[in-house]
Amino acid sequence: MSDQALQEEGGKASKKRDTWNHTTPVVFSPLFDWPPNLKGSILALTKRWVTISRNVLFLLMAWLVFRFFYPDMTHVQTLSVGWVGAIFLRNILFMLVITGGLHLYLFTFRVQGKRLKYDHKEQLDKSRKFSFKNQVWDNMFCSLAGGATIWSAYEVFYFWGLANGIIPSIGFLDHPVIFVLWLLVIPVLTSSHFYLIHRLLHWPPLYRRVHSVHHRNIHIGPWSGMSMHPVEQLIYISSVLIHFVIPSHPVIFLVHIYGRCLGPSFSHSGFEKLLVKDKSVLEAADFHHQLHHRFFECNYGTVDAPWDRWFGSYHNGSDEDTVRVREQRKRMYRNKPPA
Repeated sequence: MSDQALQEEGGKASKKRDTWNHTTPVVFSPLFDWPPNLKGSILALTKRWVTISRNVLFLLMAWLVFRFFYPDMTHVQTLSVGWVGAIFLRNILFMLVITGGLHLYLFTFRVQGKRLKYDHKEQLDKSRKFSFKNQVWDNMFCSLAGGATIWSAYEVFYFWGLANGIIPSIGFLDHPVIFVLWLLVIPVLTSSHFYLIHRLLHWPPLYRRVHSVHHRNIHIGPWSGMSMHPVEQLIYISSVLIHFVIPSHPVIFLVHIYGRCLGPSFSHSGFEKLLVKDKSVLEAADFHHQLHHRFFECNYGTVDAPWDRWFGSYHNGSDEDTVRVREQRKRMYRNKPPA
């Protein structure tokens, strides 16, 4: 290789290092591959429920909460401060422990340093664009004051409706197959819902008034996940409304809503995996969504459903896709009508 070629190659590598500290391939679930990939599809559907993962954590939490912390259904037929307040306080506690714990582990104590951290930036931002001029305090306020409140409201009305016979449900012992099918379907369902509402939130009027609050977070951390405008939080969590009309089990509802409200703590953590003594113990963030926070107009969904690939909003992490997405943004803002 010539000296000039070596210099060009070194320049590209240096530019890549300047952009990212760590990258991973962006690969969609094989569930929608054609020709069908039977083995890959089965693994995609089941792996998250049979290995150590946040999904198993949410399932265990859902079962424990429903089994030991919910009063008898006759008690929740009437809205009262007691059981409604208990839900709100419990959800605040969950957010403080899980989201706050991830933040302390990764950003305060920096237990794993920059290992498997996507963005090279060490600290989160302190800027006038954030409330309190501090990204972490701003994110915590939005997540706890708005996110936990709206999450709790969905949960309260689900169990109130269930207790009053307004919302249908199934028993696990009577319908174990349906219970398992719900677990398998939820990731695809939430991925599809997220893509659709996320594209809507990038519609300029909604973006300026609502979604821009979330996108103040370019360098993301665990508290960034649910740091949204209350209108966005209401829309984002709304995928759980499917349980208000299609019979499922209360544990399934709780798994779903925990995934919506606590899952973003992991997906916005900025680290591919959590390490304990150099050993990977848990999948955390994904590069697919990290790219969205960097480049905005790409990767609106998740890798559980290939909507981004089907609609051409896909960024695979390559330099070529970065150039393409930036050109798309230039054209988009050049052609945008005045506000």
